Amino acid sequence: MEILSSSTVPCRFAVSLRSILAENASSSCLLKIPARRERRMLVARTEHSSGSLRLSGFDKLFFKNLNLEESLRSADALGGLRNGDSKVFSGNYSTYAVGGEEVAGRITENGESLNKVLISELPDESNGEHSAPISSCFWEWKPKLHVHYEKAGCENVKSPSVLFLPGFGVGSFHYEKQLKDLGRDYRVWAIDFLGQGMSLPVENPTLLSREGVTPEGRKDSIWGFGDEIEPWANELVFSMDLWRDQVQYFVEEVIGEPVYVVGNSLGGFVALYFAASNPQLVKGVTLLNATPFWGFLPNPIRSPRLAKIFPWSGTFPLPANVRKLTEFFWQKISDPKSIAEILKQVYTDHSTNIDKVFSRIIEITQHPAAAASFASIMFAPQGQLSFRETLARCKMSNIPICLMYGKEDPWVKPVWGLQVKQQVPEAPYYEVSPAGHCPHDEVPEVVNYLLRGWIKNLESQGSVALPLIDDAEVVQNSTAWDLEFAREGSKKSVSVRFFGHKFSIWDIFSSYINSQFGKLNPNTVGP
Repeated sequence: MEILSSSTVPCRFAVSLRSILAENASSSCLLKIPARRERRMLVARTEHSSGSLRLSGFDKLFFKNLNLEESLRSADALGGLRNGDSKVFSGNYSTYAVGGEEVAGRITENGESLNKVLISELPDESNGEHSAPISSCFWEWKPKLHVHYEKAGCENVKSPSVLFLPGFGVGSFHYEKQLKDLGRDYRVWAIDFLGQGMSLPVENPTLLSREGVTPEGRKDSIWGFGDEIEPWANELVFSMDLWRDQVQYFVEEVIGEPVYVVGNSLGGFVALYFAASNPQLVKGVTLLNATPFWGFLPNPIRSPRLAKIFPWSGTFPLPANVRKLTEFFWQKISDPKSIAEILKQVYTDHSTNIDKVFSRIIEITQHPAAAASFASIMFAPQGQLSFRETLARCKMSNIPICLMYGKEDPWVKPVWGLQVKQQVPEAPYYEVSPAGHCPHDEVPEVVNYLLRGWIKNLESQGSVALPLIDDAEVVQNSTAWDLEFAREGSKKSVSVRFFGHKFSIWDIFSSYINSQFGKLNPNTVGP
């Protein structure tokens, strides 16, 4: 049981059907709600100017069973009782919202404003809670190039489609928490990029030398280290251009309708690249700590003369000197200790269970094509469009963009997300802390909550407010929230800062000062 208190200013409560006790400190009026699992909400709003109490979200029979019939009649007489889904908007009231996925609130304590929201936890299958089943599938895009993907929620035929694109070195498995949760409401897919995850070549792209012995004098057990190219792998390069085309054909041939595309790290860049090249297939793009650059060699279409300087750019077979270099580095980075160290860097909260992620990455590194595919990716040319150019094209095509960045990312620092915000000021920007490079896996409760709200905002054409945003003034400026949720029987809290349209350098500066000294008002930031 939890006890929630408010100050004497006007307030409202939003309480889910769990064992929660709401207490108005000014009137000592108690409302007890027994534990149930439904997601319907009760909103109780006290207006001190008129002394009235307004309730919404449940029927009268429910309150009869709670022996609140007298209170119900008083509220109904004031015209405050109504059925239906409820949302909480702060306005001029202090609010505390508990449970549900669309609620947002504000608490006033000792005259200072503190925003807080209690959001839903992930579905707990051990307690019998329903989560969307995940299906693992393969799609043959081209001969010998089989794309692995996972899907959930395909029965939600009237719901929007959402496609998740993974970061470098992982695959669709990295979005398991999104598929199981969001798959209850949407049609959800996650794919493995070619050359990664389970979308590695199904056959050796090169032919072995005579008697299966390479020029180095050893048996060639690593795919891609042969001397001659197989016809199907001619000009195969695991590059940005290939992944853009892969996503395009996957959406057209497998999903069959425009999608909301969500990308983390490398997947964020590919998501923008795909959207910029195929705006007709995209309903919106969400970037999760998107890397703003990829590739070291010039693109042959964009810079043909410069590209000719480099004799090799990721094609098969690998040149002899590249094979030696690849073997050396591959032994280092594929070592389980190295992988564990990398995961330790990108996950801020070391209590996060990453056993599945770790084991799946280890499994991928043992594939015979993994080393050569890694070399092809590292030496592949850049895409035809830079990150900034993809952003500009998406903006010209009026493609909605949402930014969700982990603040403690050691690789893609928050400054990169803020630069995106400067280029696309109208894009909602949510900075999550503590969270590192993979916020969708580290704090999936928060990312899923924000994604749901953003998609509902777009699908409703703005009639549903953005998540955590309750008025136009906040959309223009900035605000901070504490999001609380339950995980494995304990309570966790994450800070989310929203940067509005009037984002400026002052927001960055004041955010830093506030985090260091705690003297600035966390609710409104800006001059």
